[in-house]
Amino acid sequence: MKKLKVIVSGGGTGGHIFPAIAIAKSLERKVEDIELLFVGAKDRMEMQKVPDSGYKIEGLWISGFQRSFSRKNLLFPFKLISSLIKSRKIIRRFQPDLVIGTGGFASG
Repeated sequence: MKKLKVIVSGGGTGGHIFPAIAIAKSLERKVEDIELLFVGAKDRMEMQKVPDSGYKIEGLWISGFQRSFSRKNLLFPFKLISSLIKSRKIIRRFQPDLVIGTGGFASG
């Protein structure tokens, strides 16, 4: 049987990361031949918590849009385009059978 390839994406806060890790652990228990890859936001807590749990992760240059005027919003279009391009590359390279999003910047 073919190896099941799964991307798990989510993060920014523990409310997104820890359920994603729990889903990954559950899948590993239930599926014999599985390969998991996490995708998260660079410089967020998932970049530490996911590897600490024994999983590979790739980071995207993405963040939320500030509701009030902020210079950070000027970077948003560039971050979005960069993340879309990198996401596409990750999907083409990894060729997942399943993608699971648990919320947060990177799961959109």
